[in-house]
Amino acid sequence: QVQLVESGGGLVQAGGSLRLSCAASGGSILRRAMGWFRQAPGEEREFVAGLNWSGVSADYADSVKGRFTISRDSAKNTVYLQMNSLKPEDTAVYYCAAQSSFFYTNYKGMDYWGKGTLVTVSS
Repeated sequence: QVQLVESGGGLVQAGGSLRLSCAASGGSILRRAMGWFRQAPGEEREFVAGLNWSGVSADYADSVKGRFTISRDSAKNTVYLQMNSLKPEDTAVYYCAAQSSFFYTNYKGMDYWGKGTLVTVSS
């Protein structure tokens, strides 16, 4: 069972930056797909960014392409989401997620979830 703990959320002005962290325990992030999702008030949770099981290929929602970057540090067993040029519409609770199976990537079928960290972008 992989436990995920997000951190780094907060209040930032539009145009600013934040870096979210997702510390994993109970299992390695290597050979496992990892992703970031978000849920705004009154909205459904949506995919934001994902790193495939090999860590080589990243995917992004169209709304964040060119502004957000997902990365990982295997030594720290941590995944990051660097968020630049933030907009008020990026306001949401951001969740980290992990795949249970190795050598497999399916962002619609993530198995482990953190409790989320709130990002608020003021205009």
